[in-house]
Amino acid sequence: MNIKIIVATHKPYKMPFYDMYIPLQVGAALNEDIGYLRDDGGDNISEKNNTYCELTGMYYAWKNMDADYMGLVHYRRHFASRKKVDDGDLFAHVLTPEEAEKYLSRYDVIVPRKREYYIETLYSHYDHTFDAKHLRLAYKIIAKYYPDYIKACNKVYRRTWGYMFNMFIAPKAIYDEYCEWLFDILGIMERNIDISRYSEFESRLFGRVSEILFNVWIEQKMTEGLTVKEVRCLHMEPVNWIKKGASFLSAKFFGKGYSESF
Repeated sequence: MNIKIIVATHKPYKMPFYDMYIPLQVGAALNEDIGYLRDDGGDNISEKNNTYCELTGMYYAWKNMDADYMGLVHYRRHFASRKKVDDGDLFAHVLTPEEAEKYLSRYDVIVPRKREYYIETLYSHYDHTFDAKHLRLAYKIIAKYYPDYIKACNKVYRRTWGYMFNMFIAPKAIYDEYCEWLFDILGIMERNIDISRYSEFESRLFGRVSEILFNVWIEQKMTEGLTVKEVRCLHMEPVNWIKKGASFLSAKFFGKGYSESF
């Protein structure tokens, strides 16, 4: 089973030692070379990294890489292994090739474990932290060009949990199908949103919207028989959950949108 998982990164970083993980410098067209495979070769959108985030790496893999299975993770966020390792090295706890093969022999797609928002829907959370007009535009585009997905879109927008981070592993045919759908929608959005006055943080909207669109696509495909395997997400750096929680509540109850990543 030939599995390739790109590790989206913008800086040198420790990487998993398994061959199936391929470090990929995203936004390479905008930055100095850091010694990894770059996302600005072949058919690419590397120069859009400031607005598309890790999706420039997803696009590169779609257009330029071949494998039986393709996936995407982040330099500081990986799928976790179930094996017990006590050496203190988080990278020894990353999903192994054997585990990936086992899951993919039983399920169509590997996704991160659900992130629960409890008191927020995916739509309301985005509205409170960024700008819901992005999701409304995505909805209109789906209604016009992909009407079969509207029921799934309604369901996902009202949901209080989601598969986040744009992380997944799937057969290359499914990976390609998803990319075809996603980048078509984002391309139409891009032509209909003026981001000239957005801050650098606000301009990353296409990467953020895609996290929710992934859930829409998965929901629709599950009604068609697609099966998913949820796998715990492993954070390679400490997460300030107090700050993250406080920002979440400030956005929910006081309308203070996000101005930085956590």
